[in-house]
Amino acid sequence: MIESHIHILPQIDDGSSNVEISMKMLEMLKMQGVEKIYATPHFYAHREKSVLDFMTKREKAYKKISSPKNVYLGAEVAIEYGISELLHIEKLAYQGTDLILLEFPYAKYSSWMECEIYNISLEYHLTPIIAHIHRYLDFFSKEQMKHILKMNAIFQVNNEAFSNFRQKRFVKNLLNEGYPVIFGSDSHNLTNRKPNWNLLQKKVSADIIQKSENIYVAY
Repeated sequence: MIESHIHILPQIDDGSSNVEISMKMLEMLKMQGVEKIYATPHFYAHREKSVLDFMTKREKAYKKISSPKNVYLGAEVAIEYGISELLHIEKLAYQGTDLILLEFPYAKYSSWMECEIYNISLEYHLTPIIAHIHRYLDFFSKEQMKHILKMNAIFQVNNEAFSNFRQKRFVKNLLNEGYPVIFGSDSHNLTNRKPNWNLLQKKVSADIIQKSENIYVAY
């Protein structure tokens, strides 16, 4: 299995607070059958000096956990106004791929958000992954959500969605209708947001998990 979204690098965002926690998270992922991990620390343009400065901090955090070979670098990039014009934004794509994880603001939908995603995709020839798409059910109308689902994007789902009736129904509809869906734990720690791939394996078939993994091959 492939972990698409996790805050496992120590002391870089609101995820793992130290190396010990990071190492225990890695061990939990291994025990749950995860073989490949994309580390995706939060990137907020308004908080960072630059993309390159963020990448330097990310590399230092990565080395603290001895740079394991199955952990690849990425970021969870918050969509902000003008983000598509930020220098070197393309360098935050998943390492070795043309995929970039993008997070909508937790706010009412506005067309500029979609424009920023489209511009990143077009300018840098990247395929956007929309982070935890199910979380926006409380912010976007049905029509707005339908519009977003028409984007040329991949939709990332947190495993936790299968513990919420409304979100589970939404995700199952995505799967039944053939949308490109990948999974992730969005884990931040070892307590209330710990790795939970065991939950996913209980809720969906192995075929669905395999289908999601096949999506990565094209990128």
